[in-house]
Amino acid sequence: MTSTPDAAPAPHDRLAEPSRWVRRWAHLIAPGGAVLDVASGAGRHARWLAGRGHPVAALDRDAAALATLHGVAGVATVACDLEGAPWPLAADARFAAVVVTNYLYRPLMPRLIDALAPGGVLIYETFAQGNETVGKPSNPAFLLVPGELLAVCTPALRVIAYQDGFLSQPREAYIQRICAVREKTTSVSPEKAGNVPVTRVLPAPRYDLTG
Repeated sequence: MTSTPDAAPAPHDRLAEPSRWVRRWAHLIAPGGAVLDVASGAGRHARWLAGRGHPVAALDRDAAALATLHGVAGVATVACDLEGAPWPLAADARFAAVVVTNYLYRPLMPRLIDALAPGGVLIYETFAQGNETVGKPSNPAFLLVPGELLAVCTPALRVIAYQDGFLSQPREAYIQRICAVREKTTSVSPEKAGNVPVTRVLPAPRYDLTG
């Protein structure tokens, strides 16, 4: 996890527990599908997801934190500046899931959504307005406004779950989080659609809400 400049320092603890939100929705990721872990830090999510059989690309600007992932099977690291340099991956790189926690850089959001393959899952969790009343981060640049993740994800993605509120554990924080899917679609030929191109969702997948 990469801390925002206004956030409390985050220990690069390789044994840190993955976010409950990530664990809650990881079952929606296609078996064996590649995952992009953005602002991964020491890789609490990269390690956990790799352990579930997903190849993971872990991106962070902290080379020392990424170094703790060297030798972890299934994890490839990329040291990069996500905010002040070009996107570090190939333009056509697509993933079965994109995972982001405790990080917000608004100009990057369209790129993250574009990185989802058809059927890909976005699992995102970070701080929201109100957090300035209980701790760091308190800078509005790092706090989502009400409904912001919903607005960013729709209509491109189907929202499976969304929360915006207060958590008392593991520490007091105002949090906004979303799980959303880029659904697979198919085009209907003009002959079958009255000469009007139509895009339809394929037979509805089952998004298991119980994990």
